[in-house]
Amino acid sequence: MSEVKSFFEEKIAKKLTDKPELSKSVNAIYEFNIEGDGGGVWTVDMTKEPGSVTTGSGGAAKCTVTAKAADFLNIVSGKMNPQMAFMSGKIKIKGDMGLAMKLQKVIG
Repeated sequence: MSEVKSFFEEKIAKKLTDKPELSKSVNAIYEFNIEGDGGGVWTVDMTKEPGSVTTGSGGAAKCTVTAKAADFLNIVSGKMNPQMAFMSGKIKIKGDMGLAMKLQKVIG
């Protein structure tokens, strides 16, 4: 199993279950397009408690995050600053920038 897959399907799913209030505070759907080895597409739906993680595109995301798998793992592990990754083009965000600011709550 890839590290990215386990990050979404285990770590994020557990975080949403352990902290259902997180979904209430964010109240949005994110789509993550992770490219390269071990990548894939995941939808994180935080519009209802406790939130959910599904494989593939749900088509209703208000904020879409695109990154290479290695860069994404460096960001979520703290090895790369998310703002610097965005400024240098290593992570791309489409959609609601207000939701992009809440990303740290989701993946941090």
